[in-house]
Amino acid sequence: MISVLEVLQHIVQEVNASPNLGKALSVIVNRVQHSINTDVCSVYLTDFETREHVLQATVGLPSEVAGKTRIPLYRGLVGLVCERAEPINVEDAPTHPRYLTIKGIDEAHYHGFLGVPIIQNRQVLGVLVVQQAAPRQYDDNEVAFLFTLAAQLVGAITHAKASGELAAYQEQEGAPINFLKGRPGSTGVAFGTVIVSYQQADLDVIPDRMVENVVHEEDAFRVAVEAVTEDLKALKARVGDSLPDEDKALFDAWILMLGSDSLVDRSVERIREGQWAAGALRQTVHEHAQMFDDMDDVYMRERASDIRDLGRRILTYLQCDTARVVNYPENTILLGEDVSAVQLAEIPSGKLAGVVSATGSNASHVAILARAMNIPTVMGVSGLPVARMEGREVILDGYRGRVYVSPPPAVQAEYARLAEEDREISAELEALRTLPAETTDGICIPLYLNTGLVSEMSDLGSEAAAGVGLYRTELPFMVRDRFPSETEQVPNYRRVINAFAPRPVTLRTLDIGGDKPLSYFPVNESNPFLGWRGIRISLDHPEIFITQIRAMLRAAIGYDNLRIMLPMISRVEEVDDAQLLIQRAYEELKEEGYDVSMPKVGIMIEVPSAIYQIEILARRVDFLSIGSNDLTQYLLAVDRSNPQVGDLYDDMHPAVLRALVQIVEGAKVYNRDVGVCGELAGDPAAAVLLLGMGINNLSMSAGSLLRVKGVLRRISRTRARQLLQKALRYEDAASVRRLMYDTLENMGLGGLVRPGK
Repeated sequence: MISVLEVLQHIVQEVNASPNLGKALSVIVNRVQHSINTDVCSVYLTDFETREHVLQATVGLPSEVAGKTRIPLYRGLVGLVCERAEPINVEDAPTHPRYLTIKGIDEAHYHGFLGVPIIQNRQVLGVLVVQQAAPRQYDDNEVAFLFTLAAQLVGAITHAKASGELAAYQEQEGAPINFLKGRPGSTGVAFGTVIVSYQQADLDVIPDRMVENVVHEEDAFRVAVEAVTEDLKALKARVGDSLPDEDKALFDAWILMLGSDSLVDRSVERIREGQWAAGALRQTVHEHAQMFDDMDDVYMRERASDIRDLGRRILTYLQCDTARVVNYPENTILLGEDVSAVQLAEIPSGKLAGVVSATGSNASHVAILARAMNIPTVMGVSGLPVARMEGREVILDGYRGRVYVSPPPAVQAEYARLAEEDREISAELEALRTLPAETTDGICIPLYLNTGLVSEMSDLGSEAAAGVGLYRTELPFMVRDRFPSETEQVPNYRRVINAFAPRPVTLRTLDIGGDKPLSYFPVNESNPFLGWRGIRISLDHPEIFITQIRAMLRAAIGYDNLRIMLPMISRVEEVDDAQLLIQRAYEELKEEGYDVSMPKVGIMIEVPSAIYQIEILARRVDFLSIGSNDLTQYLLAVDRSNPQVGDLYDDMHPAVLRALVQIVEGAKVYNRDVGVCGELAGDPAAAVLLLGMGINNLSMSAGSLLRVKGVLRRISRTRARQLLQKALRYEDAASVRRLMYDTLENMGLGGLVRPGK
């Protein structure tokens, strides 16, 4: 006998494989009627424009009524389900006070009624209904069954709305223009034809298999690794002219991963234990990717995608010794469930117009590389029907995270106009590249870069940036199977210090532990987000901390631009203890004959407790840097990478703004500079509020530099203070954003936060 779970699985598979909405609805109504032995099953879709519930598919009622029967919004039992957004289970429907006689359908002899809502993001997209001639109270299992199936229709309905299929299906004229919604990854507007990115080799299905000829397996594995390494080197050479040196480090990082002891040697160990090459690779890649998956830091968590992509490429060579050949059209839009940065780099120069990924965030490597190449990108598009997108014409709005599928002529014409205006704005901003970020009343706000081993910067050494405000030092530690020595760390730090001299470079000390464990330094905790991490590990293991500080000081010999920043400070004692260790490292190097200088030392304010001791902390350090992303997450208790609560994350929330004001006021007592690093600093609208607070500098990704500079050069601090005072009187983030966007529009700068002028 087939279980209910198996029935559900079969239906879900059929729905997901349906080529269009009509087929998906047909599958649902027919399978549900049969599965729970009911007389009627119907699907009503909610049309909020005409304010009607439209019968779109049915079995049991006359087939000709589908598409023609319309119920006024919130009328009848169907309307009650939509109104309450909860199931309505009635044994004798005609006696219910909300029962509505529908013209053209003889429902009077149907008594049993169960309707469940089809919900997405709090909005009822439709209602799944079953009916029985005899009085019938559907049981809890049947209600749960329908609930599960209703959820499966959300993706199909969303895609049908975005592509215009639903409007045509309902034969509407003047229907609203719909789109798929994601998150901005790289700003800009793009037109093009979709090429679906898919993983040719599937590591997850590789079984364990013991072999006798381990020498042959090891040789095959090493040949495959070398082949992938050569592919990456060739890709780096091909895209080299279009990328600055720092962004080419992305390829160096992948090559370093392929050459790392932890990835290659661990796989070889498993092969020598008798596992075949593919199985050993699968186990090792899973082990390494899981390490990154468990991290809280979004930037580091996205590295799991890189590990898996490298593993699949090695597997491809193990399986067939050749790679997939694709004919890319002009204006290619690369789209997939999990687009990798290497796949992006594979597309011939000049043909890549845009990128769409169902998963990932703006911290993904693909988004980082897209920003460096000025390719509009939309990440995290939920409900993206990847299998049905090949060859479709789409428009990408990288500002608002929108994807228009098969857009009508009116939308194409409007976005063509916006794209042209976008190019004009970019040309105007380029004229600001060598100019300071100075307000109309003469206040200069240095704009710094956030970067790391894999950089988010563009045009390394350009006068567009006043220096580096955040250099992440974790990656060199994570691609090895042991802690890097002092001598190994020095070149990494010296490279960026030298590149930006005499402009300041702020190196953040190691931020690992808890949610960011190293394979050779595991940390197992029940709550890693609030656990043993960052400065806590550094102080508990001074040998690690001092080695890193010594490397930083040695890397800065001959320069005077190094600044050291301590992460995740929550207690005064942490600052005192770290300062003592930094002084100790300095004195040791002096005694050994190194001509080192004592750099400025600052702390990151990203833990709420630091806000309430800000004066005491400011007295102890040279500068403060607000980690706006983490501080917002902690203040609002929202994981911004979690799609279920992502909409609750807003760094313009009044609570966040008031916290920032308190930090700045506390720092003023000791005349300490306060900077902001994170997405808030790179938002032109937010930059005005930060200016009004008295923030001294901003640190951001390269793609935001000129836009932020553009708004700062058009406003005074006096005006910014007035706007801040008005914003602080609002009670919600949406009102603050409306205020700032309206302000930019009135200044003629709306094109800095949306497409077009």
